[in-house]
Amino acid sequence: MRNLVTILIWLCLAPLLVAQEPKIIIPAEVAPFVEKGTTAIALEKGDLNGDGREDFILVLEKENPAKDKDDFPSGQRPLLILLRGADGKLALAKRNEHIVMCSQCGGVFGDPFEGVIAGRNTFSVEHYGGSSDRWKYSYKFNYSRTDKTWQLVRVEEVNYHTSNPNKMKTKIYAPPRDFGKIDVADFDPDNYLNNAGKRRAGQ
Repeated sequence: MRNLVTILIWLCLAPLLVAQEPKIIIPAEVAPFVEKGTTAIALEKGDLNGDGREDFILVLEKENPAKDKDDFPSGQRPLLILLRGADGKLALAKRNEHIVMCSQCGGVFGDPFEGVIAGRNTFSVEHYGGSSDRWKYSYKFNYSRTDKTWQLVRVEEVNYHTSNPNKMKTKIYAPPRDFGKIDVADFDPDNYLNNAGKRRAGQ
């Protein structure tokens, strides 16, 4: 019951909290990577490849994105990994236009993008949305020193109904059981599971 009350309060306050989100301050060294016709909606820093230097993950939002067959924005929010080289300068290392969900993809709850969590050799992308049926998706990537890139290591999906928030269904997908090596640049949340993973998803 307490969880249900908390969720109802959050539903009432969420629009106000979103409206009060502070504007992202873009450092001068990151500004050149904010592409024309886009706005930065997330910026996180961390030692993403373990070399002791501070890197960035930048998420942009296109002002006029293409639309898919259902009239939802497609490729609206590119995620960019900016690595700092030995010379101290940032360079684009990886880019993906599928990881971050579109601004209209969260159902009645609104924008589902919760943000990026960055750490040493790792980062995750978080989403939350739905209506009476709620869901949460988390995609985690770790840096591979062997392959010199970030690879998908864990996907967590949580689902529950607001009438019974204590009855959550959680599914965890991980390699090699559910998928093979997936480079961050190639990851598509709609198409990444192997046959075993697809069978578990359909349970």
